[in-house]
Amino acid sequence: MRRFQTLPVLVVLLLLAIAAPRPALAQAWSGVLSPSRAIDWSSVGIPGDVPTRTTACATLSPGATAAAINSAIQACPTGQVVLLSPGTYNLSSGITFGNKSGVTLRGGGADTTRLVFTGSTGCHYYGNAFVCFDSSDTNWNGGPSNSATWTGGYSKGTTVITLSNTSNLAPGKMIILDQLNDSVDSGDIYVCEGSPCAGKGGSGAARNNRGQMALHKVVSVTGNSVTITPAIGMPNWRGSQSPQAWWPSRPISNSGIEDLTIDYSSDSSATQGATAGVMFFNSVNCWMKGVRSLNAMRNHVYLYLSYGTVLQSNYFYGSKTTASTSYGIEWFPAAMTLVENNIFQHVTAPVVVNGPAFGDVIAYNFAVDDNYTAGGSSPGWMQPMMVHHSAGDGMLLWEGNDGLGTQADNVHGTHHFSTYFRNHFYGDVYNNPAKTANTTTMHFWAYSRFFNVIGNVLGRVGYYNTYETNLSARATSVFAFGDPDSGTSQTAGADPLVRTTLMRWGNYDTVTANTRWDSSEVPTALPQFANPVPATQSLPASMYLAGRPSWFGATAWPAIGPDVTGGNVSGYAGHANKIPARVCYENTPSSGGILNFNAAACYGGGGRSTTPPAPATNVRVIR
Repeated sequence: MRRFQTLPVLVVLLLLAIAAPRPALAQAWSGVLSPSRAIDWSSVGIPGDVPTRTTACATLSPGATAAAINSAIQACPTGQVVLLSPGTYNLSSGITFGNKSGVTLRGGGADTTRLVFTGSTGCHYYGNAFVCFDSSDTNWNGGPSNSATWTGGYSKGTTVITLSNTSNLAPGKMIILDQLNDSVDSGDIYVCEGSPCAGKGGSGAARNNRGQMALHKVVSVTGNSVTITPAIGMPNWRGSQSPQAWWPSRPISNSGIEDLTIDYSSDSSATQGATAGVMFFNSVNCWMKGVRSLNAMRNHVYLYLSYGTVLQSNYFYGSKTTASTSYGIEWFPAAMTLVENNIFQHVTAPVVVNGPAFGDVIAYNFAVDDNYTAGGSSPGWMQPMMVHHSAGDGMLLWEGNDGLGTQADNVHGTHHFSTYFRNHFYGDVYNNPAKTANTTTMHFWAYSRFFNVIGNVLGRVGYYNTYETNLSARATSVFAFGDPDSGTSQTAGADPLVRTTLMRWGNYDTVTANTRWDSSEVPTALPQFANPVPATQSLPASMYLAGRPSWFGATAWPAIGPDVTGGNVSGYAGHANKIPARVCYENTPSSGGILNFNAAACYGGGGRSTTPPAPATNVRVIR
């Protein structure tokens, strides 16, 4: 009798457990950061990593034209590879995927398969690109393919939103959320991209007066209810700002380019403002991996309305211009992007968030030899490795990077809730002549609020002599706060909220020669988004990785931080090791100053299986 009496109780408890809301899983940053100031970054990029594809649908040889490559891509079955044999391919026009999802274009290695472009291809609204991953509809901020009013589901952590219509929405597609800018600065989150906050107005990446955007992926659609991933992350979505949604009808998804060189050096048709290197347009979970990209014009990679893109184990060299608008990777906008384990050499501005961004992770990248000179007029001015350059970016993670430093400016708008974790920033020690202006390692301009700086190693002995400043001595300061862009109409001077909303914990700097576990640098008294003083000085190894990645090789894990001892970079009390991308840069032979780069040689395949594709069947070699 007792057994039969207890069974209903168990059933009831089970049903209650199923019906009850799922508790939030503990994040890597739990106990360090307040949940209001961060999100779950573990699902960034492509679920399960970049797919390993082993069957070749076509094998092409040097002499194949861009048209032949494009045709092979279009004819390739889903889940297969268009394989480019080693050699040089002289291409008078660009490669386009033409909305072909589920296909990989792969070479034999970046040191053996070389695409030399002397012409590009149209890539919808933006202009031209040399490699174009594109949707079949021209959804963009000036002309959405589909739109709706976003009527419910605004709270941080929400995964179900309500729309006025769901036409052409389906699982796996991308949806873009936005809302009106703030009309006044209330003293906390302030989304603004015009006067008085921005020196040059908006970047043009968002719809008019809608600087805050977030791209999500659709999980399911039931009537007007849409389940999305990731969850809503910014805490300021609200009905008073007329939130809306818009989306492409037919985005490209799950296609990528791997293991080859893209060389733009011989192209004379590219123009500064309108020619991208590799462009991801209305894309979902596409990638670029193991690629060597040489001498781009506006940018090496353009993320134009892209969700969950992976840019991993690439080598970016050179810019055709020394003007500031010459980028390595440019957001315009994007979300949940994984920029991981890349090398930037002689690139004017390596990583520039020039449009709204949400949930992106920029991790374990190395930058060296800043190319910026302003056409020769400012040879000593340093362009930072990483730049927040547009309104609407939030909840970004910058982890484990090694190089020049970072800057959050208000040239095009305001920024919120970025986290810097275990980075090593020290200015430009490789450039000749050395950079001596704008060399602050962490420079947060006006309206860069609620940032988190945790466990970093900062500065350089013999150069940096000031721990923090507002408007003076920026070049040799580790931190600088709150100064506005010179083009703003702001009359109040520096923004004091940049510093008072900043969370700092466990950073080592060469000025104080100490790791600072300083409760006065923790924003405990804020009316919103306060952070308690952490009860521990123990930091996670990573805020997005579950464990040591395979491409880390023999490098210490974690490589950088206050808990790291015996590091192999001198001058930092043992707290800094060279990350894999820096080791690759320093150990790879070069020709004419350009690395003979091969991701497999540096990283054992860069995380991808080194099993070659199966031979193609029933195809002919195109010459």
